Amino acid sequence: MSIWTKRPDISDMQRMHLNTAVDRLGIEFVAVGDDWISARMPVDTRTVQPMGILHGGASVVLAETLGSCAAGHCVDMSKNYCVGLDINANHIRAARSGWVLGVARPLHVGKSTQVWEIRVTDENEKLVCIARLTMAVLAK
Repeated sequence: MSIWTKRPDISDMQRMHLNTAVDRLGIEFVAVGDDWISARMPVDTRTVQPMGILHGGASVVLAETLGSCAAGHCVDMSKNYCVGLDINANHIRAARSGWVLGVARPLHVGKSTQVWEIRVTDENEKLVCIARLTMAVLAK
């Protein structure tokens, strides 16, 4: 069963993020399921820290992007909008090249708050980062 008020469209989400940090970091929306959304991000000069590994902040940008997009698609956007309240991320494993994939899934979708878990994995499906994002649902 789908959780979406309006099913996310990959092309629309990509277009909405033109000329933003998401665009500049090379984040690409990949797929949407009934209760999840995914995007990938390159591990390259835009996203690594001086030691040549994926910057933790870049992982958090990917996580917050996914959770925020997902949250917005769970509300009636003509009446409500969602803003981030808190994000927590644990960096588990270094990524040095290729792509990382983020997948956001809901832990709680309520009338006033939402909580999303975002798992970021490398190309071998090994966990790189796990994040939890809390969103507030506000009236327009």
